[in-house]
Amino acid sequence: MNAVPLFQVDAFTSKAFQGNPAAVCLLETPAPDLWMQQVAAEMNLAETAFLTPDPAGLRLRWMTPTTEVDLCGHATIATVQVLRELHATSELPDWIAPHWKQSCIQFQSRSGILTAEATANGIVLDFPATAPTAVTPPDALTAALQIRPEQLLWCGQSRFDLLLRLDSAATIRQLQPDLRLLAELPVRGVIVTALGDAADHDFISRFFAPASGVPEDPVTGSAHCALAPFWQPHFGRNTLFGFQASSRGGHVRMDLQGDRVRLTGQAVTVFRGSLLV
Repeated sequence: MNAVPLFQVDAFTSKAFQGNPAAVCLLETPAPDLWMQQVAAEMNLAETAFLTPDPAGLRLRWMTPTTEVDLCGHATIATVQVLRELHATSELPDWIAPHWKQSCIQFQSRSGILTAEATANGIVLDFPATAPTAVTPPDALTAALQIRPEQLLWCGQSRFDLLLRLDSAATIRQLQPDLRLLAELPVRGVIVTALGDAADHDFISRFFAPASGVPEDPVTGSAHCALAPFWQPHFGRNTLFGFQASSRGGHVRMDLQGDRVRLTGQAVTVFRGSLLV
């Protein structure tokens, strides 16, 4: 058997067992898609990240337990956290080491070139902004969310998801959607958001993606690529702070720069080992 390095990291948190957990698999030799999907199902986390060599450098892919996705913020932060720790202990694999340049690294991905930087304040991701545009709410939406129609203030569509502004942070926190109905919507997932209710964040959100095998994601970097351009006009500034109010919870800093969003989050490695294949 070959031993494949495998890690689990809690992203968008400075404390273990909070934030969003992701698995990180370092594959010196690319593996079949079916095998990677089976590994993601075995890990049974919202996403598993697979880092492989690429003719242009390094390629990063993300899989839920049931499908591959185009973009995943928390699993990217998890990957960079692993690489930072391996670099600090001189354990960075030879096929990765040349691409780690002054705490910065680039990945090829299905969403283009992604740049990440490990800083003293956390890991900073440079992701594409996915500003939502207003759409008519689907007929089953309020029933799926189990809210009254007047609690839905705005409905939009981003590149991947529906984005809904609701009437209050309390509504967001208390939401108990019908996941079966949500899974029938023709989108990756549903972002719900409202003005914040504490001094450490501007807005609050939650993210549901049952159609992608993720009933509720603890903290979702890619969702904040839509939330940042959505909330920027309201606050009139490009630096925003979000709190994702899942049971684990997590904080995300966003710096909007044109058509890009810089997401900043901390991470904690929970375990490391080997995948036997």
